[in-house]
Amino acid sequence: MSTETKNTSGLRLALDYGPLIVFFAVNFLAPGPAIARILAATAAFMIAMAVALGISWWKTRHIPPMLLISGALVIVFGGLTIWFQDERFIKMKPTFVYAIFAAVLGFGLATGRPLLQLLLESAYPGLTADGWRKLTRNWVIFFLFMAVLNEAVWRSTSTDFWVGFKLWGAIPLTMIFAIANVPMLMRHGLQAGNIPDTIPPQE
Repeated sequence: MSTETKNTSGLRLALDYGPLIVFFAVNFLAPGPAIARILAATAAFMIAMAVALGISWWKTRHIPPMLLISGALVIVFGGLTIWFQDERFIKMKPTFVYAIFAAVLGFGLATGRPLLQLLLESAYPGLTADGWRKLTRNWVIFFLFMAVLNEAVWRSTSTDFWVGFKLWGAIPLTMIFAIANVPMLMRHGLQAGNIPDTIPPQE
């Protein structure tokens, strides 16, 4: 892997996960009751996401579609959370993210359009059309599962538990699922040297 590719990969990971890290850090470090901490974390999350979008445009003159969609939803649901002083909005935001991506990818799958390939910007070089279809199908199922799971968790547990679930549950589940797809991808044209570190966002 070239130095330029490594730098681009590192920037992409920082932009994808940096705002989430800020959210978790502020929620953990901020004083006060759960509602005060989640509001502070939400405000920091919105600022960090806006910064990530700005850096992406500044460095690459491009904002990846998934980052743009996630950023828009963070700002909308974060704004509602702060305006109404109601943490339910930021808790619902992942459900909408998952549902939107499932709907978009499902539409592409039904109409024969490689939307996942466009969203991931050819992060899986060499993958065949059949591989893209199977990968799309798998992510649609996973996103629907995560949407239902997020709804079940936030509606039945405390705010602190939900934050912990996102850190120790949702992120590892997404990474495990992405890794579990690698054998199938390699059977459909992906070379071992081209295994990417780009995955659809879980947030």
